Amino acid sequence: MNKSRRNYAIFLGFLMMMVVSCKQKDAEVTGEEITSLNIPELLSHAEQQLNLQLQMAQKHNRIPRTLTADGEVHWTKPRFDWTEGFFPGSLWYLYKHTGDEKWMENADAFQSHFEEHKLNTTNHDLGFVFNCSYGNGYEITKKSNYKDVLVTAAKSLTSRFDEKTGCIKSWDTHLGWQAKRGWQYPVIIDNMMNLELLFNATEITKDTTYRNIAIKHADTTLKNHFRQDNSSYHVVDYDPETGKVRKRQTAQGFSDESAWARGQAWGLYGYTVCYRYTKDVKYLKQADKIAKYIINQSTKIGNTIPYWDYDVNDIHAPKDVSAATITVSALLELDEYSKTSYKKFIDQLIFDLSSDKNLAKIGTNKNFVLKHSVGSIPHDNEIDVPLNYADYYFIEALLRYNNKYLRS
Repeated sequence: MNKSRRNYAIFLGFLMMMVVSCKQKDAEVTGEEITSLNIPELLSHAEQQLNLQLQMAQKHNRIPRTLTADGEVHWTKPRFDWTEGFFPGSLWYLYKHTGDEKWMENADAFQSHFEEHKLNTTNHDLGFVFNCSYGNGYEITKKSNYKDVLVTAAKSLTSRFDEKTGCIKSWDTHLGWQAKRGWQYPVIIDNMMNLELLFNATEITKDTTYRNIAIKHADTTLKNHFRQDNSSYHVVDYDPETGKVRKRQTAQGFSDESAWARGQAWGLYGYTVCYRYTKDVKYLKQADKIAKYIINQSTKIGNTIPYWDYDVNDIHAPKDVSAATITVSALLELDEYSKTSYKKFIDQLIFDLSSDKNLAKIGTNKNFVLKHSVGSIPHDNEIDVPLNYADYYFIEALLRYNNKYLRS
């Protein structure tokens, strides 16, 4: 090869390296460049919004859940509502942050609206309802009546556990839309979030029955809910007679084989909590695997706020802020345990969530903190609206960030 050809080959090789390097750099972009991240200011913003929302809730003596299609507040119903614990839970967090007894008094008042639901044995969401409300209240105040509510709710939840399947049954299948699906013993990934109530019950009572059920459910879910790429199915239906898997499907995702975004966040959060209570490394490994999946998917779309399902490719599809808030709160805890650092992605997530697009201005959005969440697109329900649980996990994430990175 003469000198000119050799130089040309070197130039081509260098050019190809530059192209590859640029592609790798582009693949790492997850959103706008972070220019500032003021956590105390964001907490103050949330406090101002929730103060206005509290005034509205006091006036109606009801718990805000989301907005209707007409932009009016949709309140939780007197009957069991899986979201009813999040508003008082947010008030508990603000009390913990500020020390202002107004938040404690109102958290107590609003959670009393659903205390009787601790006896409900027909619903698996007792963890969401009671751990986020009475659980936070008990952690802060150690009131004995809160403890009693938590233990009773945990006992009700254990009534839905079946030794043969190794799981807590998510939905009863004789009524409603669930009856039309042909399921016999459906278990959803969301149920991982209810295990914390059981772990707490064992810590309170020293009765290991609750903890053992939580571990069995986590292990069975680990075995049957996850694909090779570490994404999760939404629904796994079991044969109650044999305990074997009958079907793997979805109720809220794009398709049976797709990765419903909030479901991935539930799994991440749930296994991080399982590691907190057990220190079993298999739960830590699973949480890391789910985190890697989520981060890879976010890199593909160039933003940390996911579409409502990771397998939806339509750029006009709704994004789900609630999935992002659950994810960032879970990652803040996982970052305490994992050998992998999630700080860069956490910062980007909070930056994206606090953008003008997603963070409501004070006095707007019916005083919900965040916009643009999705309840269930297949059910044509709560699409591109604020949700009280998106606010709850956002406030939780801000407090975790503040405690982890900003306090000396």
